[in-house]
Amino acid sequence: RLRLHDGKLIKDRRYHLRTYPNCFVAKELTDWLIDHKEAPDRETGIRLMQKLMDHYIIHHVCDEHSDYKDAKLLYRFRKDDGTFPLSKDVKVFMRGQSLYEKLVSVEESILKVREENSVKYQRTFLGSEMIDWLIQEGEVENRQEAVELGRALLEHGIIQHVSNRHHFFDSDILYHFWINFRRRRRLTELLNENSSRALSESPDSPFCLRKLNPEPGNTSFLSVQTNKEIKVVSAVRRSSITSLSGNSNAYFSAPPTLVFPPVAECNPKSVLKRPVTNEELLSPGAPYVKKTLTIVGDAVGWGFVVRGGRPCHIQAVDPGGPAAAAGMKVVCQFVFSVNGVYVLHLDYQTISSLIMTGPRTLVMEVMEAIE
Repeated sequence: RLRLHDGKLIKDRRYHLRTYPNCFVAKELTDWLIDHKEAPDRETGIRLMQKLMDHYIIHHVCDEHSDYKDAKLLYRFRKDDGTFPLSKDVKVFMRGQSLYEKLVSVEESILKVREENSVKYQRTFLGSEMIDWLIQEGEVENRQEAVELGRALLEHGIIQHVSNRHHFFDSDILYHFWINFRRRRRLTELLNENSSRALSESPDSPFCLRKLNPEPGNTSFLSVQTNKEIKVVSAVRRSSITSLSGNSNAYFSAPPTLVFPPVAECNPKSVLKRPVTNEELLSPGAPYVKKTLTIVGDAVGWGFVVRGGRPCHIQAVDPGGPAAAAGMKVVCQFVFSVNGVYVLHLDYQTISSLIMTGPRTLVMEVMEAIE
């Protein structure tokens, strides 16, 4: 985006007697991608821009086209018109990037090469040292606020204890920036990322269970509710590339990366004794009570399976997972809302996507049958 501004591809343009500020012509941008080696051909350039549209980074100036068309149509970066969705994850990432840029651009920066146990680490700092700097620069008002910021940065994978053994503390523990924000990323890297669209290819919901390196004999779980028809479920995980490479982090899960192992059948027979309709759930005096569950996902997910559609129901719960700890049960619980979005009319693939692409702290409303 900044390079396009510098190259004057993004500018105010007039069309049909109306001026559209800070926009670009799709065809010109495709030419630019090829000329600057960001895309080898027009087809790849179109796919790249479509990826940005899918992630709400760019859009048609009048939102009349949901697809990126290689034509004389005007598009705009959402950051240039204030419509970029700033979720908690994005805000933390941008805060981390801002702090990193500030730290690397000053003289006598606290970021230094240091050793721990004879191993050298780049861009390191002490926890107490970072807190002193944050207060000195006016980034926070007090040490408690600084600790909370440091913990948020660590949980989102931006900073990390050098040997990945501690959370963030106001102490002389050594941390480093896990993300190098100045690494030049090529747009084509986007095409290698797993897409949340893979959700629709799975017959089961993709956010369940276990640790990344489970103990022997603990590679699966059974539904809380005893049912002879229930099958053992292989662990399906929400994880990061780092975790999969064997360096799993107990404190954060990188949200942009979704990994889907081979599909496993989960409880092929529904736990529901009979079908239930939305009309029945919402009718006055119906024997259902609404409950709000706040589930803080661990490093690999939330620990439950949702199935069905219109309405969806809870099919299985990991007894040792976050969902069970929050009060989720396999006792005729129907999913009413996810993070404030009403979902009774949606199928489980769509609800799965809402959960997987949302924040780590999941707020769900369920309709539970009154015994």
